[in-house]
Amino acid sequence: MQVSVVWTINAKSLSLDKAIENLTTLRDEGFRRVWSTQMPNEPDVLTAIAVAGREVPDIEFGTSVVPIQSQHPMKLAQQASTVNQIIGGRLNLGLGLSHRVVTEGMWGVPYSKPVQRTEEYLDGLLPLLAGEKVNAAGDLVTTRGRLSMVDAPVPDVYFAALGPKMLEVAGRRTSGTVTWMTGPKTLRDHIVPSLKRAAADAGRPAGAVRTVAMLPVSVTDAVDHARAEAGKQFAMYDGLPSYKAMLDREGFTGPADAAIIGDEATVADRIRELASFGVDEYVGILFDRDPEVRARTRALLRTLDA
Repeated sequence: MQVSVVWTINAKSLSLDKAIENLTTLRDEGFRRVWSTQMPNEPDVLTAIAVAGREVPDIEFGTSVVPIQSQHPMKLAQQASTVNQIIGGRLNLGLGLSHRVVTEGMWGVPYSKPVQRTEEYLDGLLPLLAGEKVNAAGDLVTTRGRLSMVDAPVPDVYFAALGPKMLEVAGRRTSGTVTWMTGPKTLRDHIVPSLKRAAADAGRPAGAVRTVAMLPVSVTDAVDHARAEAGKQFAMYDGLPSYKAMLDREGFTGPADAAIIGDEATVADRIRELASFGVDEYVGILFDRDPEVRARTRALLRTLDA
C-alpha cells in the first residue's frame, strides 16, 4: 500500500514560499505523492500545484477533491491539462460532488440529481482529458468541442464516492475513489468491494480501480489530547450528511473516532489493517499543531510506504 500525506497552503497568508518549502521537505523525506484538498473558501489548489510543481520535481500531486458543480467540464479540463503539462504529467485529478450547503447556499447551484450530474459531467470531461473530441448533450450538463493540448493527457481521474450509486459510477468510469471520514470496516465491507464489483461488471481488468483512503493521523503519547483536538478540528464533518452516514455506518460517535491516534505500534497496526482490507493508498492528514508530533508522525508514515 502506498502511503501519502496531505500538503496544504495557509489560506490566511497564501504563502507559496512556505508551502513550497514544506513540499520540498516532504519530497526529501521520501514521500512519493501528496494530496491537497479544495475547500470552497480557500486558495485554488490546481493553481498552487502548478506553481509548486515547477519548483519541486520528483513528487506527484493529487486533488481531494475538486468539486464539479462550480465549473464546466471544458473549463476544468483546460485547467487540469494545463497544470499537468506544466508539472510534467504528475497530476492525479480527484473530483467529487460538494455538499448541498455549499452548492445551494454559496453557489446557488441545485444539488438535485447528483448521479445524473456526475454521469453527464464525466461524459464531457473524460474525453477532453484524453485529448478526444466530445459531443455530449445532457439534461444538466452539455459539453461539445475539443482541447488543443494533446501533449498533456491526465491519465488518472478519481471520483470521491461513498454511496452505492456513486461507487458504481466511479468503478465503471474512473481510476477509483477517494474517501474521507470512512472507517476500516466500512472500507472493507462496502467501499472496496463495491468499487471492484462495479469495475468487474463493466468488463474492466483487475487492478483498474484504486481505493484512496484519507484519515487524520497523529503519532503521540498524548492520546486524549489528540482525540480532543481531532474532535474540534473535524467537528464540521459530523454535520455533513455524506460523512455522517459513513461515521454512523462504522459505529463512530464522531469524527475523533475516525482519527488514527497512538504510539508507533498502534498507528502502524491500524494503517496496515487498511492495506489488508484492500485499500491501495492511505493519505494521512496531520492535524497535531506540535511540530515534534508532526515530525514523529511523518517518520512513521515513511516506514509504512510500500
